[in-house]
Amino acid sequence: MKYILVTGGVISGIGKGIIASSIGTILKSCGLRVTAIKIDPYINIDAGTFSPYEHGEVFVLNDGGEVDLDLGNYERFLDINLYKDNNITTGKIYQHVINKERHGDYLGKTVQVVPHITDAVQEWVMNQAKVPVDDDKKEPQICVIELGGTIGDIEGMPFVEAFRQFQFKAKRENFCNIHVSLVPQPNATGEQKTKPTQNSVRALRGLGLSPDLIVCRSAKPIEMAVKEKISMFCHVEPEQVIFIHDVSSTYRVPILLEEQGIIKYFKQRLNLPIDDQPSDLLMKWKKMACRYERLLKVCSIALVGKYTKLSDCYASVFKALEHSALAINYKLDLMYIDSTELERSTEAENSVKYHQAWHKLCKADGILVPGGFGIRGTEGKLQAISWARTKKKPFLGVCLGMQLAVVEFARNCLNWEDANSTEFDPDTKNPVVIDMPEHNPGDMGGTMRLGKRRTVFKTENSVLKKLYGDEMFVEERHRHRYEVNPELTQCFEEKGLKFVGHDTEGNRMEIIELENHPYFVGVQFHPEFSSRPMKPSPPYLGLLLAATGTLNAYLQRGCKLSP
Repeated sequence: MKYILVTGGVISGIGKGIIASSIGTILKSCGLRVTAIKIDPYINIDAGTFSPYEHGEVFVLNDGGEVDLDLGNYERFLDINLYKDNNITTGKIYQHVINKERHGDYLGKTVQVVPHITDAVQEWVMNQAKVPVDDDKKEPQICVIELGGTIGDIEGMPFVEAFRQFQFKAKRENFCNIHVSLVPQPNATGEQKTKPTQNSVRALRGLGLSPDLIVCRSAKPIEMAVKEKISMFCHVEPEQVIFIHDVSSTYRVPILLEEQGIIKYFKQRLNLPIDDQPSDLLMKWKKMACRYERLLKVCSIALVGKYTKLSDCYASVFKALEHSALAINYKLDLMYIDSTELERSTEAENSVKYHQAWHKLCKADGILVPGGFGIRGTEGKLQAISWARTKKKPFLGVCLGMQLAVVEFARNCLNWEDANSTEFDPDTKNPVVIDMPEHNPGDMGGTMRLGKRRTVFKTENSVLKKLYGDEMFVEERHRHRYEVNPELTQCFEEKGLKFVGHDTEGNRMEIIELENHPYFVGVQFHPEFSSRPMKPSPPYLGLLLAATGTLNAYLQRGCKLSP
């Protein structure tokens, strides 16, 4: 097993996740089996209870793990399926050690950060690195480990110490450290500054880790003189300094790394049994990146949500839309609309914001209402859904988006004026969305219906069934506490809102489709978590096809994309 540790310096959010994913992609393109581990130094057990404004979206895995969004990057780039234990947090490690202490595993010993916490980290990494993540179920050969946060953070210190010890346990030819740093360019001078990188590398060395590669992030391409200066002051060869400037799409990052000789370096440094040249996989990435940059036709989608100030809150949704747009040769124009700005209360408080939001919604080619929690912004989402239904705009509702589509239909087509979800109004006379039987209202962490579940199509006459390739069932990832009330579904079906998919027992409504509408689809699951750059998610692909007016032609061709 070969281990590649990716650390970060100067600032957090520098792009370690994309660089770690890109390194994994390059090594996978050389024919190696690659897995990935993300370490988050926060004390939370998992990411499940975070607000999206804290760390971006919560990514859900097949086994129900609620994890950091970087694991989504790993899955998309490497086309693998990870597990909840591929995300290590301080909380998980301490809980593991404390449970062992209570069990009596350390009898007579003083339990300390060193060696007990650091040993637990190393043991966890070694065990999880062996777990197969590909469809062929073979043990991985390379494990890429991303250490979250910044070198020097107090909460990250036990992990840095664990890897300082681990480099000797694994042996030099099996362990490599990549340090990602920032090269800022102040507007006042326009000069690229290397001092932050020098200080960051010095701090890393002081903690006992020496970088094998220094990856320098910058806004613009870095000059050769800067590379030589970093090489000289950070005690590495010039070829060990890699530049990654801001690019038009993340698909470009593996190509930039490969062009700077990273395959040759890894081959020598880790004694890898590979050729110097990448295989067809990286050529496909190159073609995809070139195609992405040459797209001319534009499709605009309005994303109506309440976490619109930070794009990372809907990272997987954006990627799923981008994969689908790329598959049909369109450039995606994603317009984020804060759902509260569509509400009547905003018109009274700030009419300019209100009209701007509605202007965006009206000019969009398609409308997407993603998942979410809480009552804030729901009336605005209902307004957007009503607009999509009545104006026959292509619409996709995901999780809460589907539930609200049912609420909107109940209010405006069944004339149940107080129809609502019990999440928002526990006393409603028409509870069209109810909490699940197994919902435990006590603890909040890990109490939802999570992970990959089977959805069975109950009719042949379904757009989504055709988009999924006429499969009898699909398996997608879930993350919800509430669901459509199965006792009321007959009323909806009679008026044209069809529940075309349900769970294996037939009790849970999973997919809705509206008759006599170009594309009005709601799904209880989160198909965005399974979308891949070369395998777009069918519900999102359907939305893009409908928004560009090409859905019927696609279905007539037997769900084959035109060249």
